[in-house]
Amino acid sequence: GPGKKQDAWPKDVGILALEVYFPAQYVDQTDMEKFNNVEAGKYTVGMGQTQTGFCSVQEGINSLCLTVVQQLMERTQLPWESVGRLEVGTETIIDKSKAVKTVLVELFQDSANTDIEGVDTTSACYGDTASLYSVFDNNYFLSLITSHYALVVCGDIAVYSSGNIHPTGRAGAVAMLVGPKGPLALERGLRATHMENVYDFYKADMTSECPQLDGKLSIQRYLRALDRCYMLYRQKIQNKWEQGMGLRGQKVGTLFTRGQEYVLTS
Repeated sequence: GPGKKQDAWPKDVGILALEVYFPAQYVDQTDMEKFNNVEAGKYTVGMGQTQTGFCSVQEGINSLCLTVVQQLMERTQLPWESVGRLEVGTETIIDKSKAVKTVLVELFQDSANTDIEGVDTTSACYGDTASLYSVFDNNYFLSLITSHYALVVCGDIAVYSSGNIHPTGRAGAVAMLVGPKGPLALERGLRATHMENVYDFYKADMTSECPQLDGKLSIQRYLRALDRCYMLYRQKIQNKWEQGMGLRGQKVGTLFTRGQEYVLTS
């Protein structure tokens, strides 16, 4: 129960349940192809899209996140007071001074649960990942996780200008319930990150709400980041293995590249 000393780290902390919400309104991408006067199949086949969701005037990032959290809690039938951490990842900002998380805590009002840690993380799509990581990296919360759960909420409304970037607009939200004995567990203490400053996606026109995208550059940098993360991850695995085997300082393996494949040999 609460306050009980933990003799060992919680086992298999991970995602216990997941809820997804999309707006009811959508545009058929076959119609979008005709409207934008592009060849048939450019969006539906080339991009694998059938429909693109969009918000009505009654919906925004706050309502999307409120809905997905409400649905997750109702489906899992968990008491609202069992949640001790709430993290939000979004790049959609209505009010720079008021976080989405502060709106979501209204759902906990009837349960009198106000002891809920967490904040908004704003950093494009990576903000969602960072929000999930922040739960796993918080030692204080993990010490209480046998009696409290965490919610990680990710939502976005992507609005793009006309042109090639336009059909990639979308809207939706995801809520994840995090706790011990998760069927989708994260390995603690072993991950790799690659960060660099690239102008593939940014707001070039400050008078517009729409960002500018260099699709070719974005794909190139994504693959570069993926390669580097994988290489660094494999190197960390090797280092961890050497430490566990008491072989630090000895040459027990070599990490080398073969094209875009990283191979660990001994």
